[in-house]
Amino acid sequence: MTSALSHAETLRLPADHRWVVLDVETSGMRSASHRVLSIAALVLREDGSVERQFSTLLNPGCDPGPVHVHNLTPDRLAGAPRFEDIAEEFADLLSSRTMVAHNASFDYGFLDAEFQRAGFGTPIEKRLCTLALSRRLELDVPNHRLATLAEYWKIEQVNAHDAYDDARVLVEVFGRSASLAETLQLPLPVVGCKDRRATVHSREIKRVPSSFTNPGRLDLTRGLVQGMKIAISGPTSAPRATLAARLTDAGFEFTNTVSRQTSVLVCDNTASQSSKVRKAESDGIPVISEQQLEHLLERAVPGEIKIEGASVGVSTVEPVPDTMTAPEVEVEREVVLVPEMIVSAQPRPDESTAGVRPSSIATASPLANRKAKAWQGRRVLILGGTHLDGVIMRSRILQLGARPSLNFTTAVTEVLVLEGGESDKRMARVTDRGLPKITESDVNEALVSGVVPAHMRLESRLSAPILMRGEVVDLPAAQSSWSINVAWRAENLGDEFDVDVVAFLLDGKNKVDSDQDFVFYNNTVDEDGAVELSVDGDSEQSVRADLDALPAECQRVVIAAAVDGDKTFGDLGAVSVSIDGSDGTFATFVLDLGTVERTMVLAEIYRRGNVWRLRAVGQGHNHGLGAMAVGYGVEVDD
Repeated sequence: MTSALSHAETLRLPADHRWVVLDVETSGMRSASHRVLSIAALVLREDGSVERQFSTLLNPGCDPGPVHVHNLTPDRLAGAPRFEDIAEEFADLLSSRTMVAHNASFDYGFLDAEFQRAGFGTPIEKRLCTLALSRRLELDVPNHRLATLAEYWKIEQVNAHDAYDDARVLVEVFGRSASLAETLQLPLPVVGCKDRRATVHSREIKRVPSSFTNPGRLDLTRGLVQGMKIAISGPTSAPRATLAARLTDAGFEFTNTVSRQTSVLVCDNTASQSSKVRKAESDGIPVISEQQLEHLLERAVPGEIKIEGASVGVSTVEPVPDTMTAPEVEVEREVVLVPEMIVSAQPRPDESTAGVRPSSIATASPLANRKAKAWQGRRVLILGGTHLDGVIMRSRILQLGARPSLNFTTAVTEVLVLEGGESDKRMARVTDRGLPKITESDVNEALVSGVVPAHMRLESRLSAPILMRGEVVDLPAAQSSWSINVAWRAENLGDEFDVDVVAFLLDGKNKVDSDQDFVFYNNTVDEDGAVELSVDGDSEQSVRADLDALPAECQRVVIAAAVDGDKTFGDLGAVSVSIDGSDGTFATFVLDLGTVERTMVLAEIYRRGNVWRLRAVGQGHNHGLGAMAVGYGVEVDD
C-alpha cells in the first residue's frame, strides 16, 4: 500500500540550508583504519536540480577490501589521485553546505578521517541522513535501504554501490522525502558535526580470538599458557603487527586494550605510565618486558582447546542490577522493573488470515503465534491531554494492538483527540488528510467490548510486532546483525534537549571488561567493531550490533539513554525503539513512563545458552550517565 502523500508533485528543498548530496565507497567498515576509494558529490539548487558535481576514484595505498561489492580493483585505482591530492578542492565544495547521505554517520566518519590524514580541518559542519529521514516519515516500506527507497519513489537505480549512481539516486530520494516532510510540516533530521570527530589510528591490529580458553593471569613460575590474552604498550624492537601475528600463530590472543581479562602486559618502559600500564598496575596484571616475552614464548605451555558450541552464558535472566546505582549516589525515585515476560518463538501456523496480506516481516515475527488484536496494524497519534493522559492512553492503545506514533507521519492511521487537541497546530493537516478522529471513549469501549470502528475494518497496514515492557523474545539464529533504533518526538523540542544513546558490553557479572566496552559519543565503537553507535538525526540514534563478532566473555549488551542537563524523561516524553534486521523491522516498543528520571535502560540483548534474546526494559534512574557507567564498571574521570 502506498500512501497518498508518497509522491510529491514538486520538489521544494528548505532554503535555510545549502545542500550537497554525496556517497563514498570504502575499503571496509571502520573509518579509523579503512580508506575511501571513491567519492561522488552533487550540489543542489533549491528546486532539487544539480548545480555542480564532483566525482573521482581514489588510490588508498592499501588493499581495497571487498572488490565483489564495489568492483574497485587495485588496477582500477592505481592511477587515481590520493585523497590529499583532491582534499582542497573537495573541501571548497563542501564548505558552508549541509551534507546529505544515506547512513550519513558512516560517510561523515570516513571523510572526517581522510581530511585528518591529509592535514585538513573537516569542512562538514552539518549533515542529514536520508535513512533517518525515511524512518521519521514512517514510509510504508519493508526496510530503509537505498534500493528499497528507490523502488518506493520509482527511481531507476542503474549501478548499485557505484558512488556516482548512488548519489544520483539519493538526490531524487532526498528531494521527494524533503518535499513530503514539508507537506507534513515535519522537521528534517539535521545534526551538527563539530563535536563528533573520528579517531584515526595509523595502524590498528584486529583481535583474533584464540582457539584455546583463557587460563587467566600470567604466573611466572608456570609461564605462558596458550589462550592467554596479551597486550602491548609502547615501542617494541619487532614491529607490533609482526609480534601480534607471532602471538596469534602461537595460540595466544593479542588485544589492543588492557582489561580485566588481560593475562599480561608487555612494556619495556613502565616509567612511561601509559594508560595501559596504569590500568595493569591498578588491576594487578603482570607487566613484563619484550625480552621476557621472547623467553616465555620458547617454553609456552599447551592450553585447553575451546569446546565447539560450548556456552558460558548465564542460566537465568536477572533484572537490571542494583549495581547500576553508583556508590554515594542518592536515588530519589526508581521505576520498578516489571517482571520478565517470556514469549516463545513458534512458527506461524500454515493458514491464511482473511484480509491481511502475506508479509516476510510477519512470517518471521517473534510473536507470530500471538493472536491478532483488534487494532493491530494501526498507528495512532495523540493530540492534546496532559503527560499522564498520554501515558494512560498509549498504554491502552498498545493493549489494543496499535502502535502510538510520536510524530505526524505518513503512517498515522487515526488521531486520538484529547482535551485541548482541537487547538493543536497539526489538526489542520489531520483534516487535510481526512484522517479519522477517535476519542478516549472509543478506546475505552474497544478495550471493554472489543468494538472495532467501521473505518478500521479495512486492510490493516503491515506492522512489526509490538513488545510490552518486560517482554522477552528470541532473536533468529540465522541473523547476527541488528540495528536498535531509538527515536523521540521531533516536533517542538528545540535545542534544549541533549539526549545520548549508549551501549554497555557486559560480562557474566554485569560489568564491562574494559572501558572500550562502553560505547558512547566519545567512543562510538568497541574494540572488535561488534557494537557501534550512530547519531542519525536530531531525535534519532542507533546502536548497531553484530552478535557473531562479540567476544565470548560478553554475555549482555545493554542499550540505554541519558538526558543531559536539567531535563528529564518526563520532559522528553515517549521514546520509540525498533529492532531492525536486514530485511525489515523485527519488533518495536514504546517507553513513556519516565517522569523525573535522567537515565533509562531501554533494552538488552543477552545470551541464553546458544540463543540471543531481546528484552524491552524501560527502567529509569535519577542519576546521570556518569553514575550509570560507574555502576557497570567503567572508570569515569572526575
